[in-house]
Amino acid sequence: MNYLIGDVQGCCGALDRLLDKVGFSPSRDHIWVLGDLVNRGPESLETLRRLRGLGDAATCLLGNHDLNLLAVAHGVRRPHKGDTLGEILDAPDRAAWLDWLRQRRMAVHERGWLMVHAGVAPQWDLPTTLALAAEVEQVLRGESLGDFLTTMYGDQPARWSAELQGMARLRFIVNALTRIRFVATDGTLDLVTKEGADATPAGYFPWFEAPGRGTQGVPIAFGHWASLGLINRPDLLALDTGCVWGRQLTAVRIEGDQREVIQVDCA
Repeated sequence: MNYLIGDVQGCCGALDRLLDKVGFSPSRDHIWVLGDLVNRGPESLETLRRLRGLGDAATCLLGNHDLNLLAVAHGVRRPHKGDTLGEILDAPDRAAWLDWLRQRRMAVHERGWLMVHAGVAPQWDLPTTLALAAEVEQVLRGESLGDFLTTMYGDQPARWSAELQGMARLRFIVNALTRIRFVATDGTLDLVTKEGADATPAGYFPWFEAPGRGTQGVPIAFGHWASLGLINRPDLLALDTGCVWGRQLTAVRIEGDQREVIQVDCA
């Protein structure tokens, strides 16, 4: 069986209950976890242990909280007040955990689904999205990681151009894949508004409703946007259902055209 799972954010107890509920077997099944593996929840280190322990049976994407962990660990960003990363940062084998994390993916296309943490820029089609994600993955795994993390944060450039180069190009790719919510008709990102779709700013759209989106018709699964709640459409799955806020952790079983939503409550 194949399962897509929304933001875990260090809620390993909920993850264990969810895997138990579906009868998950690493020898038979596969999970794709859509980013934000750690942070804000109480068991970030245990979550990494659990996911890494599944080996090839788990594909984990990177979200903004996972990149935040790398930035804090490299001393280029101070922890936020609500961060719960201390166990990882203080672990004697922290280097191994950080190295494992930086090997994770930014986007994958498997079982007919494009999987990302937050979304895609409306100008991108499927091949472009995967190619640009691979650019960031290469930097995360390379020797220039520290330089990249130092300049990763910022809301500019706010609009994609294929002519973007260097850190500006990488920053936009990261923002689209891990932070995007709303976009204007010309593809400009609004990275400030964090409410649900009912609070869409004038002149903007939720990224998946953008007119002329290049990935139109490509089934996409994403997390990140807890205020949306569960969206379950034929070609769209929004799976951050607010586990870390005491709501649910959600998995969707995907088998061809069939699917099943499985949830567990979170303390």
